[in-house]
Amino acid sequence: MRKWMLAAAVAVLATLGQPAEAQQKYRFAVVPKAMNNPFFDLARDGCLKRAKELGNIECIYRGPVEHEPATQAQLIQDFITQKVDGLAISVADVASATRSIKAAVDAGIPVITFDADAPGSARSAYIGTNNKEFGLALGKQLLALRPEGGKYAMVSGGPGAKNLAERVDGVREALKGSKWVEVSGSPTFCNDDVALAVQQMADLKSATPDLAAIVPIGGWPMFAPEGFKAFVNKNKKEIDAGKFTLVVADTLKMQLELLRDGYSNALTGQRPFEMGEKSMDALLALKKKEKIPEIIYTGLDTVTKETVAQYLK
Repeated sequence: MRKWMLAAAVAVLATLGQPAEAQQKYRFAVVPKAMNNPFFDLARDGCLKRAKELGNIECIYRGPVEHEPATQAQLIQDFITQKVDGLAISVADVASATRSIKAAVDAGIPVITFDADAPGSARSAYIGTNNKEFGLALGKQLLALRPEGGKYAMVSGGPGAKNLAERVDGVREALKGSKWVEVSGSPTFCNDDVALAVQQMADLKSATPDLAAIVPIGGWPMFAPEGFKAFVNKNKKEIDAGKFTLVVADTLKMQLELLRDGYSNALTGQRPFEMGEKSMDALLALKKKEKIPEIIYTGLDTVTKETVAQYLK
């Protein structure tokens, strides 16, 4: 009897000695805008890595195949029904996501946003880029490369995404008062369709033959590398002569390689891998009833032809 009581006491003490989070497995869902966008693959990888390190978390990565806000809303509702322990959402459409986030929070599920925010919603925090600063950085890159100015256009993603609207505003603010003039029809909206993004670049150049620059505020056209290279090759003489400039958002490996090989003039990139990592930390903290900052910025990387080699190491 004494041996049994001693063993039981040891077992109880061992249980008490374990942190509470180690005793329960949490299921956190990461919902990107679109799964066919390689930018979000890095957020997924960061999520999976951090979940493995923490040991008591399962990272579930699922979103619309293409940029479809209605599909994203349905997937979020599915996760609410499944009673996941937390949601990290890259908001495709603010109005739709705001309703979905409220439904999740009402069901007792903590929600954060990453990459794209819905600031008026019930979400607990946003993790990602300061998108106004992102746009400012893109505009400043163009201004540094071509201070003499000219006509320019932007390519955007979804018209309902607040993060993209902030980038557009940032580019315009950076170029305000300069000799750069935005053309009619800018920005275009590709809805994260990479092939369409390349086509829109070609259409912009055809509509305005003396267009001096295009600034895609997301990496979409470069995510279709063959199509992007074909577009650049068609305009190579102007690019080499400094009459046509491409400053592109994001710094995925394929983009760094394209910059290295002369297919763009500069890149400004986000840190999606860190967004995935920090999303897991934030949701775990919320499950433990801990306070977290409402805004967690992950920073930017500015890359030129002179510095690209160090980013490819």
